Amino acid sequence: MTPQRKEARMGRPAKYPAEFRREALALVKSSGRPIAEVARSLSIAEGTLWNWVRADREQSERDADPDALSESERAELKRLRKENVQLATDMEILRKAAAFFARETNR
Repeated sequence: MTPQRKEARMGRPAKYPAEFRREALALVKSSGRPIAEVARSLSIAEGTLWNWVRADREQSERDADPDALSESERAELKRLRKENVQLATDMEILRKAAAFFARETNR
């Protein structure tokens, strides 16, 4: 995620500056040391550094694939899939209700 995108997101402000994150990632890549050891040497939580490394890998993969979805496209796709599930559920309920009322009117 680019620094501009990070600043544009809502929520809790980043605890660590973007430059610190970049330097920590560079240290992980160049040192060959385990992430846990690098995290201890920087006095940050191991899970935090793991999250940064994972996000960096995912961003690198997206950057390597020109056909990959952008973050906003990915978010929209997630929203649309959720909406699609909800609409399918609503249709199923309406279908069952219509069948029920059709049986009731035929009695």
